[in-house]
Amino acid sequence: MRKDGQKVETIDFAAAVLDWYDRFGRHNLPWQQPATPYRVWVSEVMLQQTQVTTVVPYFLRFMERFPDVRALASAPVDEVLHLWSGLGYYARARNLHRAANVLVTEYGGEFPRDVEQVQGLPGIGRSTAGAILSLSRGERHAILDGNVKRVLARYHAVDGWPGRSPVARALWHLAEQHTPGDRPAAYNQAMMDLGATVCTRSRPRCELCPVAAGCEARAQGRQAEYPGRRPKRDKPVRATRMLLITRGEEVLLVRRPPSGIWGGLWCPPECDLDADPAAEARERFGLDIDTVEHWDVFRHVFTHFALDIHPLRARVAGPARAVMDGPGQVWYNAATSDRRGLAAPVTRLLEGLEGV
Repeated sequence: MRKDGQKVETIDFAAAVLDWYDRFGRHNLPWQQPATPYRVWVSEVMLQQTQVTTVVPYFLRFMERFPDVRALASAPVDEVLHLWSGLGYYARARNLHRAANVLVTEYGGEFPRDVEQVQGLPGIGRSTAGAILSLSRGERHAILDGNVKRVLARYHAVDGWPGRSPVARALWHLAEQHTPGDRPAAYNQAMMDLGATVCTRSRPRCELCPVAAGCEARAQGRQAEYPGRRPKRDKPVRATRMLLITRGEEVLLVRRPPSGIWGGLWCPPECDLDADPAAEARERFGLDIDTVEHWDVFRHVFTHFALDIHPLRARVAGPARAVMDGPGQVWYNAATSDRRGLAAPVTRLLEGLEGV
């Protein structure tokens, strides 16, 4: 109902969205040329919680190194993580590598046609599975990424945070209702484009929206209230000490556990803030420390918490033969070492070493 009490207009939602897409949608994204299941899959995973402008250069580099699923499956996971460095949410990269191996060993390197089988691959949920099969093969499957949620929540004035199961079910029902049998690939791309470029999170450009006349949120002047926000909680702050143990041009890195933050990536050893760095180096690695330097503390923010990183540069005394390269640790030289997956804060620290 509009502010003046009049009902919103009834329009052909899918037809209006498709007409807008033909004139104003994005038709030249790199994963659209060609839109194979493999290329669409990689792009959809990269685009989870990441904007298109950020993803494009990562996607191009990824495709140059891994042009097909067999190339990805046969690569060391370290190289996959290296090319992912900076995109964040590294579980996405590990799942890509795992899923590629499943596709090669169980499906002959081809994506299955059954949506449930696609959804069963590591890291692929309902919306991603629908996007892969619709965008690459033209099959009718609904999608519900963040952009689509926003468009539908506003158009139908769906109350509540989409992270709650009842709200998600309502939005999925609407997504299924609106997805047309004709041109589902174009429609799904159109909905993503509409949410990304017109029905934006802040200051939506309703005057450019093809379905504005039927939008309940716009009629009520409540666009900013949809979709509902996640219940606010205080973000905890944690702290860690990163030991930049160096010998000459090399720095000691250890591989993190496969799960948890920065899972599978390479980082400097960590310890408690009140730990003795010399004792840590001696007890854990058999290394004697010559000098230490405390660097400025900096904060890295994750989705659910913030991490204050206290870097400490520790130079090794003597030849440091106690620690050898192995599966879980390596003496790393940015100029000569093999490419490895590094979290963004670690890259920042290593760049700091180069300037010292």
